[in-house]
Amino acid sequence: MLSSGYEEAGDHGRFRVKAGDVIFHGQFEAHLDRFSETGAAVLNLPLPVGYSCTPGVAQLADPDTVARAAERSWRDAVELLFSLAISRKLQPVDWPDELAVALMRNPSLKLSQWGEANGIAPWAVSRSFGLVFGVSPETFRARARARQALKRIRDTHAPLASIAVELGFADQSHMTRSVKQLTGIAPQAWRSAANGFKTGRKHGV
Repeated sequence: MLSSGYEEAGDHGRFRVKAGDVIFHGQFEAHLDRFSETGAAVLNLPLPVGYSCTPGVAQLADPDTVARAAERSWRDAVELLFSLAISRKLQPVDWPDELAVALMRNPSLKLSQWGEANGIAPWAVSRSFGLVFGVSPETFRARARARQALKRIRDTHAPLASIAVELGFADQSHMTRSVKQLTGIAPQAWRSAANGFKTGRKHGV
């Protein structure tokens, strides 16, 4: 963020972004942005192949330095960004934030139980969360579960059926549909691609 600010609510929570903040987005991430009438100046930098980041927020003391580097080369700007950005931990401000964090940690969380434990009626949980995040808590939870499944599919050798059970899917077919809906690609294809990449790296390809 180069100037002014906005609010972003998405798959990794809600961020109130101001000048100097950096938002790192993950693959297949969706989010809703709310800008004021005055707008804001935002610099978007795609990450080169081979780069990875943890979704979240960080800070830059001088964002204009990265903006000037981007005028010459976006790759140089990304290198500079990674060298200067300092991770910032955000604390939930209200209960929709708290519910989003809880769902990211545990996509098997039962919304009715969470609402009861926090003194919030089921209709209020659904309506108020949807107003903030632009999707229902059920949809948010489904996307969080699908992302966790994708990570385990790509990063582990666990059988797909075991991953489905571990993450609370009804069965492997349910997981397959969820991952394909999120990414457009079925779990078995992700597993094959991940294994091929690991094999290629092993042989220096």
